[in-house]
Amino acid sequence: MLPIDAAAHSSRWRRRHPVDKAVLGLGLTVLAISLPAWPGAALVLVTAVVLLLGPAGVPARRLWRAYRVPLGFCVTGALTLLVRVGGPGGFVSWAEDGPLRAGELLLRTSAASLGVLLFAFTTPMSDLLPRLVRAGLPAPLADVALVTYRMSFLLLDSVRRVHRAQAARLGHTTRAATWRSLGGLGATAFVRSFDRAARLQTGLAGRGYDGTLRVLVPEARVSARFTAASGALLAALAALTFVLERPLS
Repeated sequence: MLPIDAAAHSSRWRRRHPVDKAVLGLGLTVLAISLPAWPGAALVLVTAVVLLLGPAGVPARRLWRAYRVPLGFCVTGALTLLVRVGGPGGFVSWAEDGPLRAGELLLRTSAASLGVLLFAFTTPMSDLLPRLVRAGLPAPLADVALVTYRMSFLLLDSVRRVHRAQAARLGHTTRAATWRSLGGLGATAFVRSFDRAARLQTGLAGRGYDGTLRVLVPEARVSARFTAASGALLAALAALTFVLERPLS
C-alpha cells in the first residue's frame, strides 16, 4: 500500500463523507488558483498545512514525502519564467519580471497541490469511486480504475521484492551488475503483472463476475455543519485576501 493511501485509511477524517472533504480540499485548490498570489495563495498554503497537520492528523514526515514530488514540478515550472528566449538581450536573457512571475506561479501551484493532497490524504480511493458510481459515473470505468489502482500496489510490491532479492545476491555491486539487475527487474515485473492479471480474471470469473465489482462502502452522511464551516473558512480566506492584498513589487 502506498504511504498516501495508508494515511488516508488511518486519517481522523476517514469516516467523513467525501463531499465534506471535497468542499474543503478542492475549495482551497480553487482559491489558490483564482485569488491573487499574494496574499491569497500564501494564506491558502498556510491554511492547508495547518489543516493537514492538525485536524486531519497527517504526520509531517509522510506529508513531506508526498508533497516533495509535486513541489519539484512547481519549482521547475517557476524557474522557466526567470529567463526569456530571444529579444534585445540575446538568445537567452533574464526576464524583466521573471522573479515576480516565478514567485506568483510557485505560490499558486504549491498551494493548489496542498489542497489536492488534503483531499487525497483523507479520502481512500475505495471510498470515492463507488460513490462516484452512485453519482452517475459509468460502472465499468470505476471498475477499471479500482482494478488498476489495486494492481499498481501489487506491481510495486513485486518490484520491491525482486529488488531486495537482487541486492541480497550482490546484484548492485558494480555498474554493469546494476544494469543487468535492472533489466532482469523489468522483465520479471512485466511477466508477473500479466500473471497476476490472468489470476485476477480467473478469480473474478469463478465468483460470477457480471461486469460490475460490488464492494462494501462505509456508511457516511454529508455533514451540514462541516460543509458550512468549510464554506465559511473559504469565504474568510477570500475576504482576508482582498483586505490584505498588496503588490509584490
